[in-house]
Amino acid sequence: MPKGKTTDCPPDHTECANLILPLRDALEILSGKWKLPIIMSLSFGNKRFKEIGEEIPGITDKMLSKELKELEKIQLIDRKVIDSFPPGVEYSITAHGKSLEKVIMELTQWAVVHAQKNQAPKKTKK
Repeated sequence: MPKGKTTDCPPDHTECANLILPLRDALEILSGKWKLPIIMSLSFGNKRFKEIGEEIPGITDKMLSKELKELEKIQLIDRKVIDSFPPGVEYSITAHGKSLEKVIMELTQWAVVHAQKNQAPKKTKK
């Protein structure tokens, strides 16, 4: 048996491929740097357009509008027109969008640990 090979490893990679394909689909659906922050913002409650924009540093109104439309199209958020003067729009997270909250929180916690690990002082060789 070649070095590094184990007997419990399947000869084909079907199981791995079966996991990678849905992962790639998920990454494609949630691609970009704005979708997950928008979902996180709405997981803290319903918000108007301006409120979402204020919570997400660096996002432009044009990009926020584009991303909100995409998130609504894939049923992760809802858009509700409020009958008021002037008319307003409120965004909320759907049950389908809420299903991502655990993943987003885990990813966020991982990012914090990763950042701390990379900011640790480097040991110098003597």
